[in-house]
Formats: sequence, C-alpha cells, structure tokens
Amino acid sequence: MIHPERLTARLDGDFVVFLIGMRINQPLKLHKWFPVAAAMPRMLKELKQQPERGLLHADLWVARTILVLQYWRSMEQLLAYAKDKEAEHLPAWRAFNRAIGTDGSVGIWHETYAVSSGTYENIYVNMPPFGLGRAGSLRSVAEAHRSAAARLRATKAPE
Repeated sequence: MIHPERLTARLDGDFVVFLIGMRINQPLKLHKWFPVAAAMPRMLKELKQQPERGLLHADLWVARTILVLQYWRSMEQLLAYAKDKEAEHLPAWRAFNRAIGTDGSVGIWHETYAVSSGTYENIYVNMPPFGLGRAGSLRSVAEAHRSAAARLRATKAPE
C-alpha cells in the first residue's frame, strides 16, 4: 500500500545495517553462479523462521548484481549467525570457496554498519513501507521534522 504522505522510520535502540550481494561476472557459467544465488533465499527463509537470531527485516533485488538489504538487532547476532555451524550460512560460504574461490566467475561482497540513536535519518514519500520503515515503525513527518537535521535530532535517545 502506497502512503501518499511524508513518513519517517524509527527503530528503538542500536541496530545493524548489513548489505550483502553477489555479481555475476560470467553469465554463461550458470553452474557457477546459480548455486550462490540460490543460497541467499534459503538463509533468509531460515532467519525469518527464527526471529530470535536477530534479523529484523530483509529486502532482495535481483539483477546482474544481486543485493540484499538487511536490518539486524545487533552486531553480535549477525556475527553469531555467520559462524553457526548448524545454520545455512557457513555451509554456503564453504561451498562458494570450494567451487569458486577466486576464479573470477562470481563476485561476492558485503558491507556492515553499526547504527546508534541520533546517527540516522530517513524519509519516504509516496512509498509503501520500505527498508527501515519495515524493520522499525513509520511515523508521519511533523512540521518540526521536515529537514534531515531535525530528523537526526529526533532519532537521538534521551540523555
């Protein structure tokens, strides 16, 4: 549902933004990139079924470069999932290293950002709930929070 108004999102406490993806460098080598691409939906399904692991929300975009935007409750929970021998991630990572390693056929990447109150702001206009608005809660942008600076101040935790 598109919200035809100015909205901003809040998420109480600290959180983590994790961007992860892959790039198909050799599109004709389906046998190389398809197993990598298929691993992420399995991980996301597992994480959605186990909310105690800390994933708050994820969005996935598919093109030559695949991107997954994830919001996590904490860095500790993200790292614990990455190292969990019983979870989907570690076997997928090992399979990637065995099958592809550094042969150049498939690129993978990630970026991790720890976010604390007062260090983020956002705005959504004519949008369905998206990104942080799905991980946290959406609120109408009051006149006092029309600027990015005002929205930054509004996300700061009380002292």
